[in-house]
Amino acid sequence: MSFLAQLKSFDAYPKLNEDFRVKTFGGAIISLTAIVLILLLFFSELSLYLSVETVDHLVVDVSRGEKLRINFDITFPHIPCSLLSLDAMDVAGAHQLDVDHHIIKRPLDKFGNVIGQGEKHELGHTLKEEDVKEYAAKLNNSDGAPPPPPPEPVTPPKFDPTKVPGYCGPCYGAELRPGQCCNTCDDVRDAYRARGWALAALNTMEQCVASGQTQDAMQSELERGDGCQMFGHLEVNRVAGNFHLSPGKSFQHANMHIHDLASFPASAFNVSHRIGHLSFGEPFPGIVNPLDEQERMLGLEDGGGMYSYYIKVVPTTYDPLSGNLVKTNQFSVTEHFRTVSAREGQGLPGVFFFYELSPIMVRFTEARKSLLHFLTQLCAILGGVFTIFGLLDRMLYSSFRRLKLKHGQGKLI
Repeated sequence: MSFLAQLKSFDAYPKLNEDFRVKTFGGAIISLTAIVLILLLFFSELSLYLSVETVDHLVVDVSRGEKLRINFDITFPHIPCSLLSLDAMDVAGAHQLDVDHHIIKRPLDKFGNVIGQGEKHELGHTLKEEDVKEYAAKLNNSDGAPPPPPPEPVTPPKFDPTKVPGYCGPCYGAELRPGQCCNTCDDVRDAYRARGWALAALNTMEQCVASGQTQDAMQSELERGDGCQMFGHLEVNRVAGNFHLSPGKSFQHANMHIHDLASFPASAFNVSHRIGHLSFGEPFPGIVNPLDEQERMLGLEDGGGMYSYYIKVVPTTYDPLSGNLVKTNQFSVTEHFRTVSAREGQGLPGVFFFYELSPIMVRFTEARKSLLHFLTQLCAILGGVFTIFGLLDRMLYSSFRRLKLKHGQGKLI
């Protein structure tokens, strides 16, 4: 036997002579149906091959020394910008220092329209660190005696003394050293806060009168119904903590976090707010921020209140096919509200976001099916459809042939 003859013996697809082939109308219908089905399955498999699949899995978070970026956009329709402040604190209740931030406060009228220009809000502006150390050193050398009560401030003159060349404003008894100057209202506030004194006489302090930061001016803003939009970002240490937006300037005294509300009762501040956006880190495809576009409104009869959002931050990485790894976070949240008033005890009106970090990290990885997988699926589609419809054609042909023989011979074959 020749080599070609031996090679022909391996032919797994024997051919029939054209004279032995029978073509029927039913076979044509089945063939067209099979071709349509093969095309549909082919394009379906092709779309799956071209699409990107996101695979997620959980791992233990072992990252260290990273910062947590907080992005926010929150509007208070009933608290003016001059009274609104933001503070970031760690789990121990101390201010987070050296926080990289970019925060803008934009004043609004009672209808929610922007008025004036936004101003940058400096986090931790309430007290200078060097002044804190100097005041603390002086107070610690006073043999444990409590600080003296603040003296009665003098009535300011009618003209603006802060414009006089060489002006050295009084600190109204809170001076650290003889001859110390408090040339602005903020300087007076800092001195009083370091002493632990309540700043209740803004109307009689010449620096505050000159800059329009008196209690009467604040009361006028509250009665006018001005609001404030605060937005931006801050990067805090990656530890549990909180950040809060509340009226009044903040300071630390006797290991306590205190807000100077300028003698306003807590019920004077309506903390109704709208959260336009809140996220922790960079966005990625499919991320859901549960507090976006959420509103919490109080009636005027509800008085002051404290909104608390308890947030569980889940570290997340997103690895796209492009290779630009995104390190970000997802979060879940629960919330609580309680009324803050004099008859219900201590409390601070405002919106508080308490967050803690999960020890588990979620990893999302984009993946696409391989070419070999696509070719395997394609062969399975072609072979499966060809085989099944071939069996169907053979069954129908045999059935019709037997029926014809039965009617032609008068007996069942």
